[in-house]
Amino acid sequence: MKFFIHTTGCKANQWDSGLIANKLKDKGLAPGHIGDADFIVINACTLTDGAERDVRRFINTGRRKNGKAKIILAGCHAQVYPDRDYGADLVLGQEDKFLIDEYLQKKGRFVTSLKSLGSSPLTGDNHLGDLPTGKTRFFFKIQDGCDRFCSYCIVPYARGKPRSRPIDGVLRVMEQLKKKGIKEVVLTGIEISAYCDPGTGADLKGLLRRLEKSETPERIRISSVDPLYIDDELVHIIAGSGKLARSIHIPMQSASDKVLEGMGRRYTQAYLRKVLERLQENLEDVGIGLDVIAGFPGEGEAQFLETYRFVESANIYYLHVFPFSARRGSLAATFPDQVSGFLKKERVKLLGQLDMAKRRAFYERFQRKTMEIVPEGKLYRGQYMRGYTGNYLPVHIPFTKNLENNCIAVTIKGIEDGILVGEATGTL
Repeated sequence: MKFFIHTTGCKANQWDSGLIANKLKDKGLAPGHIGDADFIVINACTLTDGAERDVRRFINTGRRKNGKAKIILAGCHAQVYPDRDYGADLVLGQEDKFLIDEYLQKKGRFVTSLKSLGSSPLTGDNHLGDLPTGKTRFFFKIQDGCDRFCSYCIVPYARGKPRSRPIDGVLRVMEQLKKKGIKEVVLTGIEISAYCDPGTGADLKGLLRRLEKSETPERIRISSVDPLYIDDELVHIIAGSGKLARSIHIPMQSASDKVLEGMGRRYTQAYLRKVLERLQENLEDVGIGLDVIAGFPGEGEAQFLETYRFVESANIYYLHVFPFSARRGSLAATFPDQVSGFLKKERVKLLGQLDMAKRRAFYERFQRKTMEIVPEGKLYRGQYMRGYTGNYLPVHIPFTKNLENNCIAVTIKGIEDGILVGEATGTL
């Protein structure tokens, strides 16, 4: 029998899908294609209306391409909105999806209550055996859950209370990854700044210090970090590290104090400016990305322009822009002064144009410089392979198979057809 898994949403979901796949393999199933699978699994995000549309579309696609398959809807969407199953045969919540092998012959909805989520530390190390040797980058989930309950966000209802993988477990996995030839690990989680070792209480900074002295892949990248966690101590840890990449992604969401207050974000524009200054003063050539939500309830033109002008003046690399999506069950879905769809689209468009300008300006700063990348094996535009620098520049070089998964020096030549192009100058 065969299975096919479709994953939507964040890198944490990708990790979860890997565990689900290994569970199914342990049961004797083999990976297949959507058209020949006996079981089609969608591990689904539910963060926005768009994510929910993706669920519906994929289930319809699965029915059309393979009418005999059993369709299983799992994960965040199933946890929060099990009634919106769009005809799936089996619905598995956030905890239940990791027991998928026990449910294959069943139909219906099996969703563990929210109160039970996060009752134990993260586990799953025993399912790492099938990692592909030589894979260049690996996304490793060290934390799950969130209890911030920002007014716009449904994630705490989908993921439950924060819980973390024990430091010893993290170190064990990192050693395995190094032995398997992986060069870069991205530490991911739902709220990575909430990392807390269940035995010692050590936080993310404590984990990073341990990783610096342990057997790990050569480069470690931190995923999205709450701005309130970016203090002098964290910045100095990154600055003094020989492993931590000098790139950081910040879920800013807005730079308007009024909007931030409505969102339940506990910082101000002035605080955000200090965070950016701290990073830029201590981390040379740091690549900073920001999340921005456009069209939050009550965001008038003045508040939008506050955010736009803040970003415009900031020395950052890129933006991830999202229109506000009123999710049933979130507090902000009940707020008055909802912004029209037209205005949200206009603001997303303006911020998207600003993002492109920021990216190009950041690219241009590094023309004719020599930097380090680890090329991945995928072919781009019929002639290139791509690797990322420490500050997250995607550099494309002529495809040369024997350079895959090696640390190499590249000289950045310039921007061609919207991509950053370089040439290899030697291995490191």
